[in-house]
Amino acid sequence: MHRSRLAAFVIDCKSEDVETATAFWSKALGRPVAPHTPEDNKYRELSAKAEEPMILIQKVDHPSRIHLDIETDDLEAEVKRLEALGAKRVEFIKRWWVMEAPTGQRFCVVRPQRGPLESHANEWKGEG
Repeated sequence: MHRSRLAAFVIDCKSEDVETATAFWSKALGRPVAPHTPEDNKYRELSAKAEEPMILIQKVDHPSRIHLDIETDDLEAEVKRLEALGAKRVEFIKRWWVMEAPTGQRFCVVRPQRGPLESHANEWKGEG
């Protein structure tokens, strides 16, 4: 058995200026920017309630788009479960998998981002 849930919507911005991108999305979505460390020049987070998915702003080299992250307590089991549904592995990056849905959208499967999953996630028994 393993667990997973929607972790985040990640707004990929092909821009050198992550601060301007973050300011736009903060105002557009009505969410303040969460505190961050000065040396983090690639990611920003917008504030969200505990029960809501995270919203991340990410500086990228590929075309701008929005993707989602699925967090799981068993990375390999979740990837296998999603493959059984028709998804494909695209690339392993650092600690997560970039996947592609059968309909072409890219998404990531990541380790827990918002604390233990326990009762706040889907339970998958014998799947993956």
